[in-house]
Amino acid sequence: MARVALLDDYQGVALRLADWKSLPAGTEVQVFQDHLADEHALAARLADFDIIMALRERTPFPRTLLDRLPKLKLLITAGMRNASIDMKAAAERGVLVCGTAGLPYPTAELAWALILSLARRIPAEDRATREGRWQTSVGLGLNGKTLGVLGLGTLGSRVARVGRAFEMEVLAWSQNLTAERAAAADAMLVAKDDLLARSDFVSIHLVLSERTRGLIGARELGLMKRSAYLINTSRGPIVDEAALMRALGDGTIAGAGLDTFDEEPLPLDHPFRRLPNIVITPHLGYVTEETYRIFYGHAVEDVRAYLTGAPVRVLHP
Repeated sequence: MARVALLDDYQGVALRLADWKSLPAGTEVQVFQDHLADEHALAARLADFDIIMALRERTPFPRTLLDRLPKLKLLITAGMRNASIDMKAAAERGVLVCGTAGLPYPTAELAWALILSLARRIPAEDRATREGRWQTSVGLGLNGKTLGVLGLGTLGSRVARVGRAFEMEVLAWSQNLTAERAAAADAMLVAKDDLLARSDFVSIHLVLSERTRGLIGARELGLMKRSAYLINTSRGPIVDEAALMRALGDGTIAGAGLDTFDEEPLPLDHPFRRLPNIVITPHLGYVTEETYRIFYGHAVEDVRAYLTGAPVRVLHP
């Protein structure tokens, strides 16, 4: 009998959105709707499971944890890339890692939800209206403003094209971006510092790596207009969190829309929870029913394929 653990299902939808009953008889599936950050407690919880599904990077699997999971044979990640899994250690331990497909548009849509929320002061006006106050702020229009897109891949290109639909000027930068590729996404390639200095909204769509970790720090934030906003739906560590908090507090920039953080879930005492000029969401970029149907549906396929000796969507170090 195989035991399967599904981690970090905060919404409690895993069993509803996929046919887990189709797995071979005797397969036991257990869902965990809470998050354990303590590695000792996590190792104790997962010690008896043969198969584990990690929902994106919510729960890291470093070597130290993998070494404490002697029964683990299959580790599934939602998506086809997971920087929080030590792939080399998994391979050395004989743990097969498999992935799932995903969707290209939900995170781009959320980036625009954050941009519009900041521009039109939607969270503050919603709160004020509920409290009996009426029209407490003056919003910004997007038409004619400048959007800067850091990273013009699948997600960044979608964000750029929506910017053009709002009749914004769209600037783009990434380390290997060409003018031709930028033009194909209705954007103009500029230097990173130029993008930061000219943009009214800067939206980050880069993969976290050693090249991008801390890419936006105090110097970069200082280049931005005091009226500008930073949006991060990629990964928290791309932005120096301490520098961003200072910039938000002293008015170096007007505000930020953040879906990702250095530590997730965001600690209850984190200063971001108290800053009035930011909109924060709990890493919702990919959290749509359509995405989850793919994540969990493919996870069922991964488990079934592994148990029948023909694994699919195998990831390698």
